[in-house]
Amino acid sequence: MPDQIHSFVDEAGDPTLFGSKRGSGSIIGTEGCSNFFMMGKLEVDDPEALSRKLSELRARLLADPYFAGVASFDPVRGKTGVAFHAKDDLPEVRYEVFRLLQQQGDSLRFHAVIADKRVLVRQEVQSRESDPQARYEPNSLYDSLVRSLYGKFHRMADEYHVWIAKRGQKDRNEALLEALAHAEGDFQNKFGFARGGPDLWKLQISNPKLTPCLQAVDYFLWAVQRFYEPRLHPQTGENIREDRYLKLLWPQMGEIHDLHFGGPVGTFYKSDFLPTAGLRFLVFPKRK
Repeated sequence: MPDQIHSFVDEAGDPTLFGSKRGSGSIIGTEGCSNFFMMGKLEVDDPEALSRKLSELRARLLADPYFAGVASFDPVRGKTGVAFHAKDDLPEVRYEVFRLLQQQGDSLRFHAVIADKRVLVRQEVQSRESDPQARYEPNSLYDSLVRSLYGKFHRMADEYHVWIAKRGQKDRNEALLEALAHAEGDFQNKFGFARGGPDLWKLQISNPKLTPCLQAVDYFLWAVQRFYEPRLHPQTGENIREDRYLKLLWPQMGEIHDLHFGGPVGTFYKSDFLPTAGLRFLVFPKRK
């Protein structure tokens, strides 16, 4: 059991279910609204070393004449010029980042929880039918996934350091600390012993530009998201579901919990054990 565990948390997709106007219906599936909302944490054995490697890689790419004049490399645009972000990075950049992450081997362990927003809409509609005053709050979904992510029996330590990517302008430290405290209670109720209580948890809200390890968890989440969220081919109109990024990082996937697929508690997928049904859509290879 290590003295400390350092984990970096980010989200993918959005927690939005309904339109902004009162009484609006579901907008899932419309442009800009995801079908799934997911939360991921990346446990990093040596955050300083990974941060240094990511910063050195970005500096090398910025100095490469091949990328001279590329818009996303302009620091003013706030994209690759200041931090890696899988959605904004060029394919050539993604290749380099994915290769670096893969080379870190077992020093990186990724866990995720995934919510199917179409299921959540049905639940919310039922809730409104029984209570017309009920209103969906996106932050509640965010906090519940944080609670689910940290309420599981993953590695334990004497102290837990958690960095969470900042979202929005409001200070949500108190709400996130409360979510972690609930996760600690969930763990104790489920497994019959405590990990040490909320005092062992050190939370820091940070910007990925200042915390390179948050850029790493963004890449892991993007790999999962590209599999879960198909994209439309501009020429053929075909739905494309990409699995190559997820397969590349699969040995470093500690666990993916699909909350709304399968039985009442969802389905768990692990790097060294996979159910025969596979990840919703196909079977991934086991670790060799």
